[in-house]
Amino acid sequence: EMSWRRDVKHPSKVLNVGDEVECQVLEIDARNKRLSLGLKQLQENPWTALEEKYPSGTTIEGEVKSVTDFGIFVDIGEGIDGLIHVSDISWNKKMAHPSERFKKGEKIKAMVLSIDKETEKFSLGIKQLERDPWETAKTKYRVNEGVEGKVTKVTDFGAFVELEEGIEGLIYVSELSDNRIEKPSDVVKVGDIVRAEVISLDTKDRRIGLSMKRLRHTEERRDYESYQAKNDRKTSLGDVLGSKLQGIFSKSEE
Repeated sequence: EMSWRRDVKHPSKVLNVGDEVECQVLEIDARNKRLSLGLKQLQENPWTALEEKYPSGTTIEGEVKSVTDFGIFVDIGEGIDGLIHVSDISWNKKMAHPSERFKKGEKIKAMVLSIDKETEKFSLGIKQLERDPWETAKTKYRVNEGVEGKVTKVTDFGAFVELEEGIEGLIYVSELSDNRIEKPSDVVKVGDIVRAEVISLDTKDRRIGLSMKRLRHTEERRDYESYQAKNDRKTSLGDVLGSKLQGIFSKSEE
C-alpha cells in the first residue's frame, strides 16, 4: 500500500525511520487492535492516467525489460511494464521462443491494445503495426481457382504451401494425387514450387485448403472442352462450305 509502482521491493525504497507521512485509514480492526494505513491512496493512480494518455491504437516506444516463453515485457515508464504476448508479435513469422527476435535492453515500437487498471494489465502488440495479410485473402484467393506456391513443410498428413508471406495453404495427402500415396514426401519436397486449386477458404480461422489432384482434373476438363469447341467450329465451317459447294454444283448442272 506504499506505492502504485510494482518495482518497489522494500519499504526502505519509499520510507525512512523518522519520516513524517500522511496516510489514509484503510481498515480498523478493534478486536486485534490493528490499524491498516495506505500511502498510495493519497497519490494519483498512474493506471487511471495511462488510460487517458495511451488510448487503444496508440503507438509507443519502450525498452525490453524481460523476454519470457509467453511474451515480452516492455518498460512503459512510471514503473509500469506492458506485455506483448507471443501471439501478438507477428502475423506470419513463427518462432520457437521470443528471444530469437528480441533482446533485453533493446528499444522497440508497439501498439497499445488494451489497459485494464483493475487488474493492472497493459497489453501491447507488434503485429498490429502491420497489415494483416488475411484481410485481403478473400479477394485474392477464390475457391475453384488455381494458385502457385512454395512447399514450406511436409508432414505425414500433407504439405504446407506458402502462397505469400503470412499465408499458407494445406494440401492433404489425399489431394496430392489420384494414386494412393503412402508418404507425402514421395510426391513433394520442401522448396518445391507447386500448383494447386483452392478447394476451401476460411479467413476467420486462417485456413486455405488446396488440391493438386483437383487442379489436374480441372485443367484436363478445360483442355477437353477447348478441344471439343475447336472441333465443333471446324465441323460447322465444313458444313457451311459443303452446302455452298453443293449449291454451286447444282446450278452448274442446270
